Amino acid sequence: MLQAADLTIRLHPDDDVVIARVEIPGSTLLVKEGNVRVAVKVPAGHKIAVRDIAQGQPVKRYNQIIGFATRPIKAGEHVHVHNLAMGDFERDYAFCSSAKPTVLEKQPATFLGIKRSDGRIATRNYIGILTSVNCSATVARMVARHFENNLKDFPNVDGVVALTHKTGCGMASEGEGMDVLRRTMAGYARHPNFFAVQVVGLGCESNQINNLLSTQQLKRSDKLGAYTIQEKGGTMKAVREGVARRRRPRSMAPSTCLRAVQ
Repeated sequence: MLQAADLTIRLHPDDDVVIARVEIPGSTLLVKEGNVRVAVKVPAGHKIAVRDIAQGQPVKRYNQIIGFATRPIKAGEHVHVHNLAMGDFERDYAFCSSAKPTVLEKQPATFLGIKRSDGRIATRNYIGILTSVNCSATVARMVARHFENNLKDFPNVDGVVALTHKTGCGMASEGEGMDVLRRTMAGYARHPNFFAVQVVGLGCESNQINNLLSTQQLKRSDKLGAYTIQEKGGTMKAVREGVARRRRPRSMAPSTCLRAVQ
């Protein structure tokens, strides 16, 4: 059973009201608030006066004026539209008055991370297999599955991950839907936790790989490859191509190492 100390929330030490966490019956004693006794039943989420407020005086919550008493309000009364109204007053927003200087640590905390060539920091070292369309999901998964428990020759690689989806075709080749898909894929392709990424397509999808790369300012390189199942001659040939590409030394980050970074 809730105790009186649990029934209200005070948002600021200087507030004139507290908030009822649950419905509070009349005559309940608010121990935390100097033994203020609730005058009437107060619904959950409503305000209770914790001190007497004279008519016309401002009422504060979050230590900000939320209105003015339209009649005298006694401590313990329910504060709502029946005794509180808006009014004009001069506002001082006091920008930055509570600002405090940042105290810098003499020895900042560090963690073991991977510093990429562009200065970004990674916490993992994955190879990503992205799909331009749902039709190439099987190939991506098979390429990734080939490397499960099979990375002893690549000790710096944490894993090969297939990132698939259920779209990329049967949709407009331009517009919001395609834009969102391409931005999402580009986000993965640029993520610092991926050392290298391979994009696999079918070949006839709406989300053509060349359009994906050009609209997202992505360029083919030894760390970003792309091909389609149709150009390789079928599913198994595409899988073998993906495995072969990932086994190339430059694509498997042989020299990547962990270091202490801030």
